Parts: sequence; structure tokens; C-alpha cells
Amino acid sequence: MSTLKKFSKTTPVGLRECWENEATAFTPWLAEEENIARLGEVLGFELVVKAQEEHVGPFRADILCEDDTGKLILIENQLERTDHSHLGQILTYAAGLEAVSIVWIAERFTEEHRAAVDWLNRITDGEFNFFGVEISVIKIDDSAPAPVFTIVAKPNGWSKDAHKASQAVNSDTQLAQKEFWSAFSKHMEANPSKHFHLQRPGPRSWMIVRLGTSIAQLSLTISSKKQKVSVRLEFEDDADKRYFDALSQHKEAVEAKIGEPLEWQRDSGKLSYVSLSRNGDFMNEGERPDLFAWFRTYCEKFITTFKPLVKKL
Repeated sequence: MSTLKKFSKTTPVGLRECWENEATAFTPWLAEEENIARLGEVLGFELVVKAQEEHVGPFRADILCEDDTGKLILIENQLERTDHSHLGQILTYAAGLEAVSIVWIAERFTEEHRAAVDWLNRITDGEFNFFGVEISVIKIDDSAPAPVFTIVAKPNGWSKDAHKASQAVNSDTQLAQKEFWSAFSKHMEANPSKHFHLQRPGPRSWMIVRLGTSIAQLSLTISSKKQKVSVRLEFEDDADKRYFDALSQHKEAVEAKIGEPLEWQRDSGKLSYVSLSRNGDFMNEGERPDLFAWFRTYCEKFITTFKPLVKKL
């Protein structure tokens, strides 16, 4: 005879109890690396945050991301049920941008808005994907609150395998880029670092390493045209350069710790960065072990040097 076991009690928690304000509380929370990764797992693709409250052309997105092929992902947030105002915003994004996915997050989707998202997926081509995601928060007995993302509307036939199949590598350079990052990822799996983890390899000229902050990130770059590889600390939303200027006060100490002179690029639109480069042909397989070792060494040096300084900013 089986013995009955005592089960825990699940209790819903109001969203406003966790985030009082959508713009100042929920959006920054979602943009954190751990939380955006949780949303990406539910959607079936990797998300890399590029900016918050970002102007995209004449529009403004709550969170602007890229997927693992470099395509834009726009996220619109609501802490209540869906409304026509936010539906109008995602229609405006779709009209003004190319090759994007739009993720609409709300506490609850009305049947009309769920049907509208399904309709958008039916009438648009494969360059556009629309997702409706409900967010809730629960507690189990006396546990800390836990967020739950539930997809309520998505493109027809959407799955991780379908998404991967759509990521066509359409040039010899892109194929070589993906092969290089895949080989580097295997190198790091065999020789793990306690300081950083890599994102999923893709057919692109860069790989992002997150620093646990929305202010800055590391970007590892490769260029077949310039025969050069680089490690860069990037401030992506620093139009007034206050972060860059604050960091540059530590220039001598930073370069002494890294052991190399660095390029300090202040004026590049919103983007400013500090970088270190060397010659290297990533398409030459014979050079790869040396390039892997160089990337690992200076990625770790950048993290241990810059991360404490950036967090103080």
C-alpha cells in the first residue's frame, strides 16, 4: 500500500509586490543576465541585452536584445493585462524595422490580444516572429518568490530545432566564424575559467562575455579583412561619456595591471570602449591554439581588472 506524501503549497504573488514600477523596477530586473537567460530558455534562443529604454529609429523599446545570429529582439513589458496601446507599439516596431522578433510580456493576455499576435505571425514572413508571454510569480510554502514565464502565443511550428534550422550560414566567412567560435568554446570547456563563460557560438565576428552589469560588457572580436583579433570593454549606452570618463581616470593603473598599452576610444556615438588588439588570422587553423590562449589570458585580465571598477560606477 502506498504512503501518502505531504505536498508543498503553491501561492501566487502579485507582480506589484515584487516590482512597484515597470520602467524602474521590472525592466532593469529582466535585463539582468540571469533573468534574461531564463526568458531565453523559455523562448528557445539565446538573448544578449544590448540596451534598455533604447531608441530604435523613432521608436523606444523597453529592452533591446540580439539573438545568437545578431538579429534584433525587442521586448515590451507590462505589469498588467495587455492593452491596445502596447499592441500599437509592437505594430509600429514591425512596420519600421526589418528581421526582428518582438516579445510582448504581460501579466495576462486577453483573448483578443492573443488572437492578434497569432494573426501577426500568420500574415508576416519568416523574418518576423511575435511572441506573447505571460509572467507570474509564485511561492512554495515559505520560499522566496519565483518568476514563471509562460508562452501563450508564438509563430506557427516554432521550436528550438525550427529556429536553429532557420539560422542559415550564408557565406564562407560566416562559416569560418562559427567554426572558430565553436572550436574556442570546446577549448574553454576542456580548460574552464572561473572568471567567464561563453555564449553560444554563432556565425558572427564577435562573442559577448557578460560582466553581470548592464553598464558594460566584454566583446571578443575577429576580423579576416584586418587580420586582427581584439578584446574590448564596451560601454554601449554612454552618450554623455560619464562612465568612460570615470574609468579613464584609472588608465595608468589599468594598463599596468593588464601589462599592455590599451586603445581608449571615447567618441564613437553612444558606444565607447577600451580595447587590446593583436595580429591574427582566425581562418588559419594553425594559428587557432595561439589565438585561443591569447583570448583566454586577456579576457581574464580584462575581467579581473575592469569588473570591480565598473561595478563601482
